[in-house]
Amino acid sequence: MISSAKTRTAVVTGVSTGIGRAIAASLIADGWHVFGSVRKEVDAETASAALGDSFTPLLFDVTDDASIKAAAEFVGAELGGRTLSGLVNNAGIAVAGPARYLSIDDVKKQFDVNVYGVIRVTQAFLPLLGAEPSVKGRPGKIVNMSSVAGKIASPFYGPYAMSKHALEALSDVLRRELMMHGIDVITIGPGAVKTPIWDKGGEVDAAAYENTEYAEALQGVQDMLKSVGESGVEASAVGELVRDVLKADRPAPRHAILNDKLTLWTLPRLLPTRMLDGVLADRFGVKKKPDRS
Repeated sequence: MISSAKTRTAVVTGVSTGIGRAIAASLIADGWHVFGSVRKEVDAETASAALGDSFTPLLFDVTDDASIKAAAEFVGAELGGRTLSGLVNNAGIAVAGPARYLSIDDVKKQFDVNVYGVIRVTQAFLPLLGAEPSVKGRPGKIVNMSSVAGKIASPFYGPYAMSKHALEALSDVLRRELMMHGIDVITIGPGAVKTPIWDKGGEVDAAAYENTEYAEALQGVQDMLKSVGESGVEASAVGELVRDVLKADRPAPRHAILNDKLTLWTLPRLLPTRMLDGVLADRFGVKKKPDRS
């Protein structure tokens, strides 16, 4: 059980590596106790060794209702009737590929993790955040980790962009519905963040589409994404932003964090749609075929 009633507490999903680990580290450095989800025992051991005594691992998958419910019950017992200060829905995956050839099963998997997973986890922990009257203390906050893709959909990242657009809508709905409980919901949308996934060209598997009309473009995308990752923001910067949002009395409902914000975020949202179509198609190597008439 958390010994001090003054200790702020948070549940962060997906703390094995990358952004989730950085969020946990930032909160712990600020005096929080973090319950962090991982899917494997070995990851629980690694995270515990790296984060110290103010970290408690939770073993669950966001697609598994039973394990999520068990984790929520465990955290509730640890809190001893006090509210959870924050829930950070960070766990996610990215499914990539041209929409013409996508497997519906892959699209379902994308939504099962990035959208349904957030709903499962949020529903399980809402009572601890203050939606249940028997839990005492200041209501907590929910931070949903979206992406630039939650507002701007790029070629070959259809499933991911679709899931993040859905998450943006879900966040707006939750923020408005949970006002009656005093629970705030904030969305954070990073651009490229320096993580090992970029070393492999992101999640794009060009070989899977080598016999399609998109083969050349996808190979170029892999090369482009490697350089994008090198210029991305540090994961620690995202962790610090999450910490600041959770501590703020009335934070803005959405935050974008990325390098070259003017070029990659502000201007694309101001451009006419057809113009943005052309910019993104050119950037991702989608070339219009000559008129065959």
